[in-house]
Amino acid sequence: MMKERPLTHYAMLSIAVAVATFMLKLVAWHLTGSVGLLSDALESLANVAAALVALASIAVAMKPEDDDHAHGHSKAEYFAAGIEGGLIMVAAVAIGWEAEDRFFSPQAITQPVLGLTVSMVASLLNFLVAGVLMRVGRKRRSVALEADAKHLMTDVWTSIAVLVAVSLVALTGWSWLDPLIGLLLAVHIIVTGVKLVHQSLHGLMDKAVDAGELEAIRTVLDKYAAEGAQYHALRTRQAGSLKFMSVHLLMPGDWSITRGHDLSEKIENDLRNAIPGLVVVTHLEPIEDPVSWDDVGLERGNGATP
Repeated sequence: MMKERPLTHYAMLSIAVAVATFMLKLVAWHLTGSVGLLSDALESLANVAAALVALASIAVAMKPEDDDHAHGHSKAEYFAAGIEGGLIMVAAVAIGWEAEDRFFSPQAITQPVLGLTVSMVASLLNFLVAGVLMRVGRKRRSVALEADAKHLMTDVWTSIAVLVAVSLVALTGWSWLDPLIGLLLAVHIIVTGVKLVHQSLHGLMDKAVDAGELEAIRTVLDKYAAEGAQYHALRTRQAGSLKFMSVHLLMPGDWSITRGHDLSEKIENDLRNAIPGLVVVTHLEPIEDPVSWDDVGLERGNGATP
């Protein structure tokens, strides 16, 4: 079996393509003088910075556990998503500023065919690499790569809108349309940035696992009720590529420690098979002891473990 490339390999691929597309779009803007193409180039500049941040965060996230970080460093990827969202919004402000100025100083677009061709090549590069990053990010549960892929796909759709708008300006001579498209794109980019920051904050706040994964966990736990094991105090959280859960297992008090432990091991193994990468912590309690039920209030199926 071929060994998987490290995630940093894909982050470096993203950096290389971000630099290439930025240079191409800068050339397209220089050829045409279009503020729409300038906005497209500025967003690609944000891609370069975001890809660098993603590389750094992935490198940190891949570090093994240590005495100060017993659960690893996977949350570092959320910083990449948050910073990337902030960079996108900075680019949007710059685009809006340039577009507003161009409203009052309209300029005709020059060499539209050559400029648009160069921009199309850059967009094709972004589209191909975004597909690779999204596929790898989902398969290996990398928040930073998924955020980078979403950013690149946003860039692709932005570029398509710009290409259509600049073509219309070139055909109709409506110079005001160019800065208008720039302003609309600035708003669109800000929305994308806000979503990325929101995702980052959710991750840093120990967001619970997805509803589908939570249902898979409950299905496994419910299966063992027939064998005498009930449960409560279920709590989950996710941190980058890792997912964590803790649960209290209630078993007959007259069971031996070995029997209870063996059943717990079976349950934990089934949970890990149901959700790859899941870190499971169980706590055994005698089902007949009233004290065992005092912690029912810990039940947080949609919450986070401390």
